[in-house]
Amino acid sequence: MSFDLLDAFSLGLSAAWQGQYMLLLLVGCLIGLVVGALPGLGPASAMALLLPFTVHVSPLGALMLMAAIYYGAQYSGAATAIWTNVPGESSAAMTCHDGHPMALSGRGHRAQWFALGASFVAGSLGVVVLALASPLLVVWSYHFGPVEYVALLVVGLLGAAVLASGGMVRALAMVLLGMLFGLSGTDGHTGDTRFVSSWPQWRDGFGFGALALGLLAVAPLITHLQQTVTVSTAPGDTDGGAWPRRADWLAVLPALWRGSSLGLVLGVFPGGGALLSSWVAYALERSVSAHAQPPMGHGQPRGVVAPEAASSAGAQTAFLPTLALGLPANAVMAVVLGVLVLHRIEPGPQLMGVHPELFWGLIVSMGLGNLLLLVLSVPLLKVWRPLLQLPHKHGLPALLLLVGMVLYAREHGAWAVWTVAGFGLLGHLLHRLRCEPSLLVLGFVLGPWIEAHLRRALLLARGDWSVFLTRPVSAALLGVAVLLLLVVLLPRRKG
Repeated sequence: MSFDLLDAFSLGLSAAWQGQYMLLLLVGCLIGLVVGALPGLGPASAMALLLPFTVHVSPLGALMLMAAIYYGAQYSGAATAIWTNVPGESSAAMTCHDGHPMALSGRGHRAQWFALGASFVAGSLGVVVLALASPLLVVWSYHFGPVEYVALLVVGLLGAAVLASGGMVRALAMVLLGMLFGLSGTDGHTGDTRFVSSWPQWRDGFGFGALALGLLAVAPLITHLQQTVTVSTAPGDTDGGAWPRRADWLAVLPALWRGSSLGLVLGVFPGGGALLSSWVAYALERSVSAHAQPPMGHGQPRGVVAPEAASSAGAQTAFLPTLALGLPANAVMAVVLGVLVLHRIEPGPQLMGVHPELFWGLIVSMGLGNLLLLVLSVPLLKVWRPLLQLPHKHGLPALLLLVGMVLYAREHGAWAVWTVAGFGLLGHLLHRLRCEPSLLVLGFVLGPWIEAHLRRALLLARGDWSVFLTRPVSAALLGVAVLLLLVVLLPRRKG
């Protein structure tokens, strides 16, 4: 499939540059900035909370809103990490190591300037890579059949499980549990009801909105409200919050490029995105800048720039496998795919061909969103510190109550509300057991697709399972899956 990038950009700009879409983009950026600075909430929770509202918005508007919340949270997560040593967004955890010492030494606003500059440059690079690489990946994926898609989805789930925290057994258990939830309900091929035959309310399966709300919004809020964390804010700046000098920017430029490069690559991997990218970028920077002054972990600006650049770049390129292949890199991307499913749009390579205005409109909006976030973030640099001292826990139950009311009104009954509450309690229990509910969400989204492609592949192969090994691409992908398992299991066996 040939394409003209300039024509694609014009199509996306004409689709996204409309009053209602620009308003949704602004709202998404503002929500992203707020939730990124609130410890315990995060973009996944905010996106899950807004799922019931996106049903009444056009698909492009819903995607622009959700995407802006995700990459917008990367801009403000550093503020909480710098001033309070508590990351507002999980990907900002690495920023605490050097950002907070900079604030304690009177350089808090300078650290914020470094974080903002790194986020903007890396985020813009991520949009460029996304625009250039997506069509190439879509063209390559057109050579995929059902056999190759099964292998690709297996690799995606295994990759996410391998990179997850809490142990391989727990991770695989979460993936399989999510697949069971996803396969519940009426089988579209046979008409049989699976797992929920005695519950007529779930005869059509568990709704993605209810599961995402419970696991990604209600459960984290329950955990957050149970915590009693005393946060002390660092003192103000001794340099008046001065703009970093040209020499300061040149000193952190290598860290900016290293962090951006890692984020552009790692954001594409299963289980990747902003979180994995920031961790690896800080580890690399700590090794490369071992002799820097001040040392890493004691207020070195490179320790702020590298993870912030990596998280912003990873947040952008995480959309690459999501849009081009229909393979979410993390739970946040699973919510993005859930928006498409709610609007009855099939994700995957055909998205660019069937809905080009949706595909390119989202990519163009991400470039516009980065510019908008830069404009919004500059005035906020000097007000984050007093804002973070305000209590925020009391507003979270009210937000849950509002969402519950919306669910009750939309579903014309309390059953959906009880379903969300049940998944919320399940998510809280899983968190107490040190399991990752996000993997359950991935399994829920990808499980039905694996089943559908597996049935189609075996039907074409007349039940011959060896087709997964005789086709080169499928065999190579399954080899990668086996290699991922060996990477995790062999060191433990040796130990």
